[in-house]
Amino acid sequence: MKKTTFSIAMSLAAFALSANLKAQDTNTDNHTITISVPEVALVDIEPAATKNITLGFTAPTEAGNPVIPNTSNTTLWLNYSSIKSVADPTRNVSVSVNAIIPGIDIQVTAAAATGSGGGTLGTPAAQLTLSATDQTIISGIGSAYTGNGANNGHNLTYALAAGSGPGGVAVYADLQTAATTVATVTYTISDN
Repeated sequence: MKKTTFSIAMSLAAFALSANLKAQDTNTDNHTITISVPEVALVDIEPAATKNITLGFTAPTEAGNPVIPNTSNTTLWLNYSSIKSVADPTRNVSVSVNAIIPGIDIQVTAAAATGSGGGTLGTPAAQLTLSATDQTIISGIGSAYTGNGANNGHNLTYALAAGSGPGGVAVYADLQTAATTVATVTYTISDN
């Protein structure tokens, strides 16, 4: 009987030992990593310290000639950062102005993106005549960044036109002398 008890005890010990062997380390192992990527939609105009510009006209020196717009301004850059959501394939940047100045068209053109950015940068529209209604100036932005500061992103060219006629909004007959008018131009990045 002692031999049978000893055999049963040895069998149980062997079984317990084999169960422990299955729980030992093997030549592979794994774990999970949870990754969180935030949605990002940021836009700004650079250089921030000098982003307020002045445009104007020069009076003619010969009777019968119209006022002449001063040289266009190319000192500003549009920068943006975008991480889009899965639901929205692309984003746009729109532009509007809060004040329409009688007889004057304010025109803006965005150049193709340059600088240190990366990702799916947007495509600029043709020259726009600003209005109170949002207009798309950059379309097709994916997950991208333009780089920060001047010489990164889309260079903006601002120009004035006096009563440019059918293609524009302004009518020359509406021009009038006034105190300096300040108009605020607003850029907004949003999902399509």
